[in-house]
Amino acid sequence: MLAPHVRPLATALRLGLLSLMAAVAAASTPQGVAERRGIPAAAFVEDVEAYLRQAGLDVNSALAFLQERLQQYKIVEMKLLAQQRDLQAKIPDIEKCLDIVAALQAKKALGEALIADFELSEGIYSRAKIEDTDSVCLWLGANVMLEYSCDEANALLKKNLENAKASLEVLVADLQFLRDQQTITQVTIARVFNWDVHQRRSKQAVKET
Repeated sequence: MLAPHVRPLATALRLGLLSLMAAVAAASTPQGVAERRGIPAAAFVEDVEAYLRQAGLDVNSALAFLQERLQQYKIVEMKLLAQQRDLQAKIPDIEKCLDIVAALQAKKALGEALIADFELSEGIYSRAKIEDTDSVCLWLGANVMLEYSCDEANALLKKNLENAKASLEVLVADLQFLRDQQTITQVTIARVFNWDVHQRRSKQAVKET
């Protein structure tokens, strides 16, 4: 029998568990998927007793395993979020480079010079007049810069933009999959814990009768 001041907490925990279970039911993880790009899928546990028996674990070992898996999911999520931020910053830079190359080609076609301000050092700018240019220099990373014709630069930048957008779409899907697995794992932890509490209370009730 629960004490009066404990009942509201128990009710809140049950409601929270029901909310998590509803989220699991709405999760988009396809049935039978073992992993996604190296991220292992979490199995929703309906029968806790059968789960513990098949896994050969006691309650404490099962909870420790699930908590460790949940932490692993969170670490992977942090890494994926960092990659997502890098791509979200990279895509606008590539689009700006494409605009610049297009502006250079347009000015050349019209036979006009392009007036541009460029940064010499922090807060110090100079004005340049670019006439009849056929090439541009692109940073490739790791302090490497190469000169390309405008057409080559345009093709390379478009390819890099397509790759960056495709990578971002994959990352978004990975993050959604990962969050689904975290939700399922949290529900499983709650189910195992609640099952253990129920078992302890049942044993205690048998002893008292």
